[in-house]
Amino acid sequence: MPLFLFTLTSLLPLLPVFLTQITFSFASKTYVVYMGGTSIVDDPDQILRHHQMLTIVHRGSVEQAQASHVCSYKHGFTGFAAKLTQEQAFQMTSNEHSTQLFYAFSSMSYLITYYDERTIGTEMPGVVSVFPNAKRRLHTTHSWDFMGLANDEQMEIPGYSTKNQHNVIIGFIDTGIWPESPSFSDHDMPPVPSRWKGQCQVGEAFNASSCNRKVVGARYYVSGFEAEEDSAKPQKFRSPRDSNGHGSHTASIAAGQYVVDMNFKGLAAGGARGGAPMARIAVYKTCWDSGCYDVDLLSAFDDAIKDGVDVLSLSLGPEAPQGDYFTDAISIGSFHAASRGILVVSSVGNDGNQGSATNLAPWLITVAASSTDRDFTSSIDLGEGANYTGESLSLLDTNAPTTIIPASEAYSGYFTPYQSSYCLESSLNSTKASGKVVVCRHAGSFSESKLAKSKVVKEAGGVGMILIDEADTDVAIPFAIPAAIVGARIGDCILSKPTAYISPAKTVIGRQPAPRVASFSSKGPNSLTPAILKPDVTAPGLNILAAWSPTVGNMDFNILSGTSMACPHVTGVIALIKAVYPLWSPSAIKSALMTTVDPTGRAGNPFDYGAGFLNPTGVLNPGLVYDLEPMDYKEFLCSIGYKEKSLHMITRDNFICNQNFSTASDLNYPSITLPELGGSYSVTRTVTNVGLARSTYRAIVSSPAGVKVTVSPKFLIFNNYGQKISFIVNFKVIAPSKGYVFGSLEWKKGRLRVTSPLVVRAVSAS
Repeated sequence: MPLFLFTLTSLLPLLPVFLTQITFSFASKTYVVYMGGTSIVDDPDQILRHHQMLTIVHRGSVEQAQASHVCSYKHGFTGFAAKLTQEQAFQMTSNEHSTQLFYAFSSMSYLITYYDERTIGTEMPGVVSVFPNAKRRLHTTHSWDFMGLANDEQMEIPGYSTKNQHNVIIGFIDTGIWPESPSFSDHDMPPVPSRWKGQCQVGEAFNASSCNRKVVGARYYVSGFEAEEDSAKPQKFRSPRDSNGHGSHTASIAAGQYVVDMNFKGLAAGGARGGAPMARIAVYKTCWDSGCYDVDLLSAFDDAIKDGVDVLSLSLGPEAPQGDYFTDAISIGSFHAASRGILVVSSVGNDGNQGSATNLAPWLITVAASSTDRDFTSSIDLGEGANYTGESLSLLDTNAPTTIIPASEAYSGYFTPYQSSYCLESSLNSTKASGKVVVCRHAGSFSESKLAKSKVVKEAGGVGMILIDEADTDVAIPFAIPAAIVGARIGDCILSKPTAYISPAKTVIGRQPAPRVASFSSKGPNSLTPAILKPDVTAPGLNILAAWSPTVGNMDFNILSGTSMACPHVTGVIALIKAVYPLWSPSAIKSALMTTVDPTGRAGNPFDYGAGFLNPTGVLNPGLVYDLEPMDYKEFLCSIGYKEKSLHMITRDNFICNQNFSTASDLNYPSITLPELGGSYSVTRTVTNVGLARSTYRAIVSSPAGVKVTVSPKFLIFNNYGQKISFIVNFKVIAPSKGYVFGSLEWKKGRLRVTSPLVVRAVSAS
């Protein structure tokens, strides 16, 4: 596409139409050049072609082209990463419907671009999209007992044999692994499946013997990280070894071996194991202390597809709002993984606000976090019979009743009382705080460190802390001093008393109501495609005990909270499903998870918990599943505006958009969402019988408020296993709603219920 030179005066009338970005294009940074699927695996000429493309944007300089090349992707999809200026990046990709205007003004170059992200054309043949090397955040075993699975070494689901777990290989894209943890022992495990093509990459404090029959493969990736961070700064363990703890924690939740005595400093003591304790683990370390970069994430996806994993688990994600599907590394990698039968499980995020959900692609399983009935509390004795409890993992106590002081009254230096009330660093006057129990406040952000506040109080001489946190009272923290977290109401009561005694934390079983959605868990609606409900399902993510890296706190096990912990709970259950039904498609497994959810304990709506709370005892007998073919996702992309030229580059086939889907709501998803229902609309769904050959199911509808929902036919009569039957769900607005309203559709056969949430925003009556 030619570039045109304009004067500023002649350009001004065009600005309202064409101007959406103005960027300076001086310094180089790392970009991903995504080129879609690949029809030739391990093409030996691929890197040469990437260098040739880079030579063009470097004006013929082969040396500069080779120096700018960071890495190439060649197994599950194709593309590369390179250091480019913004001008060079836009030379790599230019939309066929876009207008690019390049002009000089005051000796500075401005690049002005207007484009529709969903209609991708290119200057460079084969380029689908070009996007910066963005950083992703980590979303950081009584839980299995709570969900009804037997506390034994094999993790059997009643009525089914899941002994074939050892044939299931789970890939974890995370911070690595601590292979010496007892959770990753290969005791009693048979030889590694011969189909496995992965490797055990050696590095700092990690050699070939660090892998075993449990941890069958381990790789690490640092190119994307070093392209953005100071490569001269030493990173502990340039190898698959985990220096953070997060990767070991998530892997052991999903697939950790049985450990006889797992505990956190004596708390939560007992035998514990992962969801599929005999499944194999493959490690892809992409995340370092500061985060996980797209260049490395795509390399991990690329290798995992080649290596032969069955499931991929990612407890990380982008900042909300999420970008377009094919400028997002996780969406891209998971799309190509799903097309090869690999199910990808991801966390929804920890922002806690409406519309903050991430990992939104329909080919992903996106998991929200909930509680169990186990809690960790410290008693707060205020004297005269007044006693409260707060969340804590601190094993310290204040020895005796101690004077209470609000942090706002202990303000120091240039800090205002309001600022000091949040116990910010150096904000407390040690003369006032010394020897006191300091009452601090928390702003409600999950990323804000509560542990750091206890250290601030300790440095100021405080002997205890009460942390008032209205938004997040359930997360237990290993404070540096005697401390506990309470809500606003209890906090006000404490402030009215002169003294407090804080006791050591203890384990409490039987906390109710449970399960309930954790306050930090990110919520829908889906900001990218509102017609697809996200999250999909909810699993335990609050105060979860699992393996840890002893380089952090000198502990073998730790208790963490986050959707990071919920994600591997689902991953472990998927491994059990794969052990029993190895030929089920990713979408069939996803459907089984979503339609067999636990209906109890629901506080909130499907934007909080998706289809509902994970019920591992029911997933192996879903009765019916909503299955999908790879072409269904292509039709979905057509329905949201992607053009055939774009899809041909992504999928490397000759798929034609035949308009089978009027909207994204027509995708055969286990939930139905209509974000703009005006008058009436009908949705077709197809279910596959995976239960008894001769079965009859009856439709039971709970209509959303103000919407009439009918189903045709009302009965589904199956004669064979694997038989497919389609039905129509009709929606008609009776009374428009100000926001979303919710209902459900159940297909019932005896005690078996196949449940789908109905989510509607009715904008007008018929």
